[in-house]
Amino acid sequence: MAEEKKRKTSPAEFVNQVRAEGSKVVWPTRQETVTTAIFVGIMMLVLSLFFLGVDSAFQAVVTFLLQLL
Repeated sequence: MAEEKKRKTSPAEFVNQVRAEGSKVVWPTRQETVTTAIFVGIMMLVLSLFFLGVDSAFQAVVTFLLQLL
């Protein structure tokens, strides 16, 4: 068993293993890709607006505190 772990893979065997693993990949359909892209775009917009609001709130607080000095 120890000898099997130390055995090196030949380049041809490696290519065959890569092809075998590549054939197992399940690619998303066009509809799944479009749906995911739309969802990512919407979430990006929502989060950018959220962080704009948080940043504006912090800016208002810091501006207010600096005016007290």
